[in-house]
Amino acid sequence: MLTYSFANLQGESMYTHLYKCIKNDILVGTLKASEKLPSKRMLAKNLGISLITVENAYAQLLVEGYIYSEPKRGYYVAKLQQQLLPTAQPQASQPLVEAKAPATLSFAKSSVPLETFPYNTWARLLRNTLTSADEHALISDTATGGVLPLRKALAKHLYQFRGLNVTPEQIIIGSGTQTLYNLIVQLLGRCHIYALEDPGYPQLAAIYRTNDVFCRYLPMDEQGIQAEVLESSGADILHITPSHQFPTGITMPVSRRYELLHWASQKNSRYIIEDDYDCEFRLFGKPIPPLQSIDKAEKVIYINTFSKTLAPTFRISYMVLPKHLASLFYAKLGFYSCTVSNFEQFTLAKFIEDGYFERHINRMRTYYRNKRDNLLQYLATCPAAKALQVEGENSGLHFLLHLATEASDSQLREAALKEGLQIKFLSDYYHNKLSDNSHTLLMNYTGIEDELLYPALDKLFKALLPYLKV
Repeated sequence: MLTYSFANLQGESMYTHLYKCIKNDILVGTLKASEKLPSKRMLAKNLGISLITVENAYAQLLVEGYIYSEPKRGYYVAKLQQQLLPTAQPQASQPLVEAKAPATLSFAKSSVPLETFPYNTWARLLRNTLTSADEHALISDTATGGVLPLRKALAKHLYQFRGLNVTPEQIIIGSGTQTLYNLIVQLLGRCHIYALEDPGYPQLAAIYRTNDVFCRYLPMDEQGIQAEVLESSGADILHITPSHQFPTGITMPVSRRYELLHWASQKNSRYIIEDDYDCEFRLFGKPIPPLQSIDKAEKVIYINTFSKTLAPTFRISYMVLPKHLASLFYAKLGFYSCTVSNFEQFTLAKFIEDGYFERHINRMRTYYRNKRDNLLQYLATCPAAKALQVEGENSGLHFLLHLATEASDSQLREAALKEGLQIKFLSDYYHNKLSDNSHTLLMNYTGIEDELLYPALDKLFKALLPYLKV
């Protein structure tokens, strides 16, 4: 007969205690498989507890599969396939993640300064959304493409500021560009070869690989990917950043854009994915018209995000599909719900409609231009100035800094890391890495406050100066 003590329950219910005791006896082998358990009445009498306590304990064991019942015969211990425990612990535990030297500041990551986000305006619009918007619209499932007011606002914005004449139905809202990339793969299919820029954005390649997509990484000249190289690659899908290529900063001229559009028009299966990630922040001259604005054959999928304009954690992006692809999208993937909350979508719609987004972009463009100008002045007068050459400072939110040195990029990276600074070189972004000697530093300066930026730059060039030809 089973015997258990109920003297020290420590707030635990009696049936839970009994359940745990029987379960433990089964797991350690005290109760063997197929062994018959006492009847509920007999066990209750033996332990001096109520029948309902035993019934509840047996019921829990039964539903979890530790025991089974046979009609008119009673309860029996179930046979469990137990995992064998190791007889000895490993001599040394290994960390799950490789430890890296801490870096206090990074020139490798772009970010938006926290103080520039329009908190008061956004909070007020969010409150207005909660009090004035249709309650059903706020809490109901969102259509695949997103809420209509936001898509209408985006269509108007794209027409006014990017020269794109599109309908709201062509616009698909998603929680970040990564979500949109996944949807594009499902839409276009995994059987195609996808061509990516080399060097390029590492996370993009990783996303495609996790979607079981075969990628080819194509080299570029000073104008971007060449149509002849693309043709010989066997690719059907091309993913590019023509307005401000990451990381090189190349702005693709219109002649090259027409060459790529011609390539895409030669086969029904060919498409171009245009990532226009920081088009709003061209700091000299007018913004470059997007590739989709000159696409007459409906071959370009346009993608943009608000993470560069509002905040990195503001996970709202959108893509504009050609009309025939939009129809295919709703037919093929229309069962998906939009991955962005309705609250955020309605608030963002008002933010755009009421002109706040345009004014915010204008302020940020001025902010970044001043910040860039001050940084360029610093680079022109710092002790390492003779060894520095700036490239692509007008195109967007990062530029390149060529270093006159014979040291490897790895040596320079380690020298900076010893000072608590993270830097990356052009060589870090090549998929087909051939050299560790690009000597070309990426300057992502946007997210570092001025009071931290210049002391960090002083430390950086002090660390690099022994390696530079000054």
